[in-house]
Amino acid sequence: MKLLPLQIVVIGGGAAGFFGAIACAEANPQAQVTLIEASRQPLAKVLISGGGRCNVTHACFSPEELVLNYPRGGKSLRGAFTRFQPLDTVDWFAAHGVNLKTEADGRMFPITDRSETIAECLIKAAFTAKLELSIGTPVISVTRHNEGFEILLKSGEKKYCDRLLLATGSSIIGHKIARELGHHIETPVPSLFTFNIADPKLQALAGISVTPVNLRLSLPGKHQLQQTGPLLITHWGISGPAVLKLSAWGARILQENRYQAKLLINWLPNLSQEEVRQKLLSIKQEWGKKPVALHRGVDLPHRLWQYIIARISITTEDRWAEIPNKILNQLVQEISQGEYLISGKGAFKEEFVTCGGVSLKEVNFKTMESKLVPGLYFAGEVLDIDGITGGFNFQSAWTTAYLAGQAMGN
Repeated sequence: MKLLPLQIVVIGGGAAGFFGAIACAEANPQAQVTLIEASRQPLAKVLISGGGRCNVTHACFSPEELVLNYPRGGKSLRGAFTRFQPLDTVDWFAAHGVNLKTEADGRMFPITDRSETIAECLIKAAFTAKLELSIGTPVISVTRHNEGFEILLKSGEKKYCDRLLLATGSSIIGHKIARELGHHIETPVPSLFTFNIADPKLQALAGISVTPVNLRLSLPGKHQLQQTGPLLITHWGISGPAVLKLSAWGARILQENRYQAKLLINWLPNLSQEEVRQKLLSIKQEWGKKPVALHRGVDLPHRLWQYIIARISITTEDRWAEIPNKILNQLVQEISQGEYLISGKGAFKEEFVTCGGVSLKEVNFKTMESKLVPGLYFAGEVLDIDGITGGFNFQSAWTTAYLAGQAMGN
């Protein structure tokens, strides 16, 4: 009697879905692998990521250091990264005709600087691996069927498979399917977002960037979180890598506090408060007759300096010699730990990320198989994993998808 080939279905046509399906088909060419995507535009997030360049991964090749970039999921990913890490991602894309380049901050992009290069590579690899692609096909539900799964499509059609990979990102349907199959879902909340600061005078400085700054998030009864890095002033408040990283680590705390919080900004983190004071005293002695607004004595953008001194009521006419020590100390304080009120969150459109998803305790990270439901696998953002900006979210997608694909195919 002829045995039927192994039937495998992947739900989700994003980075993790394609990568897992391809890895499965390459591991077992005899298997029948079907990828189902609800929308008519697969790999949509790949196409818009990194400003349309696709930040594929990050040049961090030590699993121990790599896991430090994941506010949630780092501990679980430690072993997974020993089996498939950024170096493996680079090699995989090179083997499939796409070379990556590393930028000064460690982010890695295709040398074409076009996200379409990555999408086209994945689609080509899918066809080469003889995947069956079912695009524009929403899934309604999944139930157990014998030792496999029955998948009900919106069209009314049913599909059956022996093994199933959920790679549905942060979509509601993926969490619904996982929950109905017995899994616990950590409540999804936004991660990687900008801060709204309702200060028209600050917002008027939109476009000014400062590198580096130190940001400290201060919330009642909570440990302070902090990040250091570039900051960009925007029309709604502040953005930039330091803000996005802080939003990732503080995602749940900020959500619990309805995105209302006190933020302390150190505009000159490479100098101690005493060093800032000495610089200001020196400029006061040397330029006593000069206006404070025009002779700043510290390395800050001119318009930002004028904004900072105005916050402590130093006028454009005030001269250095007229500034008493009490006001000078206030200026030191304002530069080193100025207080700003976060009044909400903005969107980081290039890389919408949530924290939350399938509880990691219920997944075997050697194979990405469910510990509760044999034959059910997970990859990507459907899991309670999220990384900071810089290619780390894609890397966790590639890693979990590759491990799931390999395991399903064997």
